[in-house]
Amino acid sequence: MKYRTVVMYVEIGCFVSCLCGWILVCSTLPTEYWTFSEVGSIVLTTSNYYSNLWRDCISDTTGVSDCKDYPSMLALPGFLHACRALAVSSVISGFFGGVLVLVGMKCTKIGGSEIANARVTFAAGITYLFSGFCGMITYSWWARKVISEFLDPTFREQKFELGAAVFIGWGGSILLLSGGTLLTYFSGKEGLPKTSSARPRRPHTYASARTRRTYMLPGSAPRRTPGPPLFYEGRRSRAATKTSLTFNRDSFV
Repeated sequence: MKYRTVVMYVEIGCFVSCLCGWILVCSTLPTEYWTFSEVGSIVLTTSNYYSNLWRDCISDTTGVSDCKDYPSMLALPGFLHACRALAVSSVISGFFGGVLVLVGMKCTKIGGSEIANARVTFAAGITYLFSGFCGMITYSWWARKVISEFLDPTFREQKFELGAAVFIGWGGSILLLSGGTLLTYFSGKEGLPKTSSARPRRPHTYASARTRRTYMLPGSAPRRTPGPPLFYEGRRSRAATKTSLTFNRDSFV
């Protein structure tokens, strides 16, 4: 089986995993069971209190339930606002990640070249990772607050336990993170430019031991200071060419 076919099946599996995780994260937003508490006042009557990011609800064994939205948005604590923002960011980024991965997958053939599709798939993997991290932070932060209040002996208000929505959100976030990690790895391996840290070597020369003085590398030649030549080939030195003048007695006559 070719490497391209293997990567194509891996991308399909990662897309299915991320899609299932995104659906699970979306399903937790309208679910009321983020926190749950059961209070039994009478033997035949039990009150159940549960809440989520948007509302508080109460029900009893008779089947009567009542939900009420939070009265004031500005009066809510900053913890609740942060959880809302992270949950909505997880849903939105997961949607755009699905659009990008549909464009960049090898089996869809919507994009351009192989490198361009790999880069689009890499962007989709990063988006899925962001979505998974936002979801994981939201549910983990919510669970930490609920557990710390439940185990605190000085906390006098009503104590809650973790609801089913938190566990569903954890599962969806894990699927998003695992699928996004594999997409990022395989697409980044193909689409991103490879940088080599090795220093380029000089080409080998054909200089032997005898011809080393003739074929020397430019950097290995010793430096010489420029100056006038001491000897000119083909000419004799001035001392050798200078003839001594002789005079005789007849030359003066």
